[in-house]
Amino acid sequence: MLRAVALAALLILPEIAAAQTVVPTRVLRAQTVIAGDDVTLDEAATPGALASLEQAVGREARVTLYPGRPIRPDQLGTPAVVERNQIVRMVYTEGPLNIMAEGRALDRAGPGEFVRVMNLTSRQVVTGLVRGSGVIEVGR
Repeated sequence: MLRAVALAALLILPEIAAAQTVVPTRVLRAQTVIAGDDVTLDEAATPGALASLEQAVGREARVTLYPGRPIRPDQLGTPAVVERNQIVRMVYTEGPLNIMAEGRALDRAGPGEFVRVMNLTSRQVVTGLVRGSGVIEVGR
């Protein structure tokens, strides 16, 4: 009787999906934007590593990634739209007031990330939020 109950319980349980881990197919240097053929799924489950290809494709490697090693979320970021030493437009907006100035980016950054910028006129260093177009929003 106990054997029949155990067998019935196994038949009712849904199939357990095998966990997978995203790994590079080749060496990916830092600042490389990951394409679909750059990564694959490994059958081994690694806690804390990416589990689907969609989490990696289109992201930028922050460090060098090696084939067969699991990719962790902190090793990837948004592709940079602002490069170090690039001349960028800084914008300060407060109600109807809108001030624009040129600055030099002191770091690399992608949309939604903060970057330090030196105002070319005053030499003052400020921190601003990068927008998708590469404009730096300062003063918030």
